[in-house]
Amino acid sequence: MSVTLRLYEQLTEAGEDKTRAKLITEAFEQLEDRYSQLKDVATHGQVRESELRVQKEFKEVEARLQKEIRKVEGKVREGIREVEAKVRVEIRDMEVKLTQAIHRQTLWMIGSVGAVIGLIRLLEWFLVHLPKP
Repeated sequence: MSVTLRLYEQLTEAGEDKTRAKLITEAFEQLEDRYSQLKDVATHGQVRESELRVQKEFKEVEARLQKEIRKVEGKVREGIREVEAKVRVEIRDMEVKLTQAIHRQTLWMIGSVGAVIGLIRLLEWFLVHLPKP
């Protein structure tokens, strides 16, 4: 027999109001004992309040993260500018060194050509001024 049907029968058989009130109270106690998790069920208002609180916290976290992201982006840009400046200086230094190396090589080549020409002229002089056998 179901609990509600048994309660109905007990209430119809009970004569006085005190007995009926006691039966109703006992039925509620049995219901609470049987479904104790009902005490932990949130109402619609409580769920909505929790939802709004979570949304607010989410927006706060999002704002903090956006602020941190902007800080990191600024630091990264600053780091990139520093690296670019260093690379430009290194490139200029390398260009100067290469230009100097090319200049030294050119002078060496000119000197070498001059020495060869001087040797050829010296050989020609010897050929012209040496007694012939």
